Amino acid sequence: MADKLKIAMYWGAGCGGCEVALLDTEEALLTKIASVADIVFCPLAMDTKYADIEAMKVGEIDVCLLNGGVRNAETEHIVKLLRAKSKVVVAFGACASMGGVPGLGNQYDRTAILDRIYTTGETTENPEGARPATRTAAPEGDVTLPEFYEALSPVHEVVDVDYYLPGCPPTPEWILTAVEAIATGKLPPKGSVIGYDYALCNECPRERTGERTVDRYYRPHEIIADPQKCLLEQGIICCGPATRAGCGARCMAANMPCRGCYGPPDGIVYQGAKMLSAAGALISTSDEQEIQKMAEQVRDALGTFCQFSVNKDMFPKRRAA
Repeated sequence: MADKLKIAMYWGAGCGGCEVALLDTEEALLTKIASVADIVFCPLAMDTKYADIEAMKVGEIDVCLLNGGVRNAETEHIVKLLRAKSKVVVAFGACASMGGVPGLGNQYDRTAILDRIYTTGETTENPEGARPATRTAAPEGDVTLPEFYEALSPVHEVVDVDYYLPGCPPTPEWILTAVEAIATGKLPPKGSVIGYDYALCNECPRERTGERTVDRYYRPHEIIADPQKCLLEQGIICCGPATRAGCGARCMAANMPCRGCYGPPDGIVYQGAKMLSAAGALISTSDEQEIQKMAEQVRDALGTFCQFSVNKDMFPKRRAA
């Protein structure tokens, strides 16, 4: 078809899983996506150059799927370039939408992170104390690296975002839903999350009693969980009460707890605070000393209660070099 959409996809600070999620649509990639759209930029699958994007007209790309956060100068430059060339920008996945797992690094400043990588790491051997530099002289010419920023930023802190498609990664079903909405022009209001507006517990088939049943907390490997009962009521921190539905409760079906990658549903501002409240409401004791012992059983509370949304929940943007 001559009037196919032009779609771009770019990765920032993330694991690469969002690009693979596009391939997870399997035959629908050809029958439902390629039939209505041409992919004009995608580092995973194509050798398109930055210069090719720079040569495009403003708004020539119909929709750009940006995944991963912004942690260095190169990513910021390309994200801004793609925003200028795109009619619609979608923050694709948890890292682009909220900071995701890479956002946990915002607990530390840039110096602390580089110290850990190049000096104090258990497997680090760097007697000369070498550190990466944005420009290094070499016989062949200057070698350049993008500047590593003080903190990671979700995409919306850098450019204007039209829609959010959460998940780590988004499921094939929601990817196809988003593509169809874009292709038909049946889009929700700007700024909307493409997904359900209620909590994951509503689509989880596990049985819940609503009673105060928790007398200790377990990490998933410390207990063989009953596959029929609510994981949270068994003392395993499951973020379903504070997480948007839409994934089909995939983790719980594998007897693993939700970690919150779809972000909070509508009406919940701070996912981590909501999850802490939900977990505390199930504690069976009112003894302060016992509660303190239970709190100590939760390893890495920040990474447990707001693993994907810590940048949004806890840390303001810090872009200073």
